[in-house]
Amino acid sequence: MNSERDRRTVVAVDVGGTFTDVCVLDQDSGELQVAKVPSTANPIDGVLAGVGHAGVDLERVALFCHGTTVATNALITRRLPKAAMVTTKGFRDVIEIRRGTRDDLWDAYKDNAEPYVRRRDRFEVGERIDCEGNVVEPFDEAGARDVARILARRGVEAIAVCFINAYANPEHEERMAEILREVLPDVAISTSSGVLPELFEHERFSTTVANAVLSPLVSGYVNQLGERLEEDGYDGDLLILHSGGGVMTPEAVQKLSVRLAASGIAAGAVACQHTASLCGYPNAIGLDMGGTSTDISLVHDGQLRTTNEWFVEYGYPICFPSIEVLTIGAGGGSLGTIDAAGSLRNGPQSAGSIPGPAAYGQGGVEPTNTDANVVLGRLGSELAGGEMTLDPVPAEEAIRTRIAEPLGLEVHEAASAMLQVANANMADAVRLISLQRGYDPREFALVVFGGAGALHGAALAKELSIPTVVVPPRPGAWSALGCLMVDIRHDLSTMFLSAAGDADPAEIERAFLELEAEGRAMLETENVPPEKIRLERSIAMRYLGQWRSMDVPVPAPLTDLDASLEQFHREHEREFSYRRDDAPVELYRLQLTAIGETQRVALPREEERPDAALPDPLLERDVWFDGDEQPRRTPVFHRDSLPAGLQFVGPAVIDQLDSTTLVPPGVLVEIDEWRNIRMHITEVS
Repeated sequence: MNSERDRRTVVAVDVGGTFTDVCVLDQDSGELQVAKVPSTANPIDGVLAGVGHAGVDLERVALFCHGTTVATNALITRRLPKAAMVTTKGFRDVIEIRRGTRDDLWDAYKDNAEPYVRRRDRFEVGERIDCEGNVVEPFDEAGARDVARILARRGVEAIAVCFINAYANPEHEERMAEILREVLPDVAISTSSGVLPELFEHERFSTTVANAVLSPLVSGYVNQLGERLEEDGYDGDLLILHSGGGVMTPEAVQKLSVRLAASGIAAGAVACQHTASLCGYPNAIGLDMGGTSTDISLVHDGQLRTTNEWFVEYGYPICFPSIEVLTIGAGGGSLGTIDAAGSLRNGPQSAGSIPGPAAYGQGGVEPTNTDANVVLGRLGSELAGGEMTLDPVPAEEAIRTRIAEPLGLEVHEAASAMLQVANANMADAVRLISLQRGYDPREFALVVFGGAGALHGAALAKELSIPTVVVPPRPGAWSALGCLMVDIRHDLSTMFLSAAGDADPAEIERAFLELEAEGRAMLETENVPPEKIRLERSIAMRYLGQWRSMDVPVPAPLTDLDASLEQFHREHEREFSYRRDDAPVELYRLQLTAIGETQRVALPREEERPDAALPDPLLERDVWFDGDEQPRRTPVFHRDSLPAGLQFVGPAVIDQLDSTTLVPPGVLVEIDEWRNIRMHITEVS
């Protein structure tokens, strides 16, 4: 086996629905290599195929990090293990009653999805604890053993134990779990007090049930991947990206599998944050546009915006901190259609990878955004370095027959209209995640990546008055690299309901110290050295009588709440446009983020050349730009030929293996030291 000094390669793999992306960084040479292979039925086969395609010697790999959609896809497709739920007598239907809301308030015929555990598999046990943790009704041992025997006969693979008010006293839940383990030693058991010890039974039960049904699948997947990597020579830690923007070890995944339910989309947001930081932008909006969808994230003051409640299917919240990502159906394969009223629409329907856009020549006849870009000359005749050819003839035919002729437009006008609708949809989504939350997009940079993001970035920035667009060096696989830019992270919390004016800082400090001890213990079991441990505190606060709370960072040690209360008022005013300094503030929950710093990844850096000259283009072709009545003869450059320090003014098309960047006329382009393309959306005469 190679020594630590020899192992200088770091690998990140992001498994998507269509492709598996691999990023390989040699930390000695600074060489960054990407590979893209089709995803497989067993995602592990796709991971190893991608590693092999990239020519990775696993014996030289120092760090292997992985983002996966296994948990997300399992919840969406309902391909879940046989599961059961054990709850307090009288609370069997909490997860079915939910909050009584609908995804579409005005559609009386559209029902919410069924619970992950059927009613016949939800069992009741006599017990009752009040909200202060006092035992009101003793735990029914005999009834609990009867339930355990029934579950053993049914052959369940996962069990969620959800007792009312267990957040205040976990004694009964823990005893129920002990009985179940005696009878069912090989079954995955999740308790609500161990997963989410918080108020609000529906949210707590829902999160615990999701954790239970995912546990056998996700832990089995992670363990099998670790074994396959070890067989091929890798002997380091396998780190899995979770929804909160950190990574988990396989041991932590076994306990909190539900944290991987948004693993895949978190990677792109983390990559956006890292890119913006390198470029000196504390505020950035990330736009990850792939073949089917676009994921939009927001970074403010260097921090990703997060949410404490989200869902894969409406009505079944998962209440762990997660990076807030807004996903819409807009991608290269999104279909242009005309609705019953004669209006042009774009997405969310997609041509997918099969048959794909008409230009792929695989039988597709519906016009897509990719076809529109081909017709307008923004895409050439090849993708992925020549591995895929694009035929403009079927692309033109699809747009002419399905869009142009019904609307009385020329083909190029119809293609331009399709892309303008797609851009308008994405611009509206950016407004939702920025303006609706009190952020002005004009104060942000736009970081675009994914296979199609760089084609649309400049137009979106102009629409939103965003001054700068940043295109990372390898946009098509940039999400995978996000897996290497995070630390081990655990999020812990405990309820602390009290008016801020009545709260004793010493009592809060004692509660935080208990959380910190738990967080340190978790990181130590994952072999994180003490000097690499970082603990961050926050308190969820709200005006007395409010339902939702806001997280406010607090210092350690905590001696008073004055500064934190002032910050709460400021943040409330920013997001909701008002503050009430005279209103009482309630403390709701104490939160701790336990961070174990991982090996820092250094991206390749190139000395900027102030005298850098624009190279000769590969070719020139006619390209239609928004607002033009005629196409422009436009140079096409290969990205690798553009040196750091180069500046020039568009129009231009910049090609590379995994993406294409469109530079409209009058846009100033700068290649920085990190090989990012920066487009400054200020027209130059």
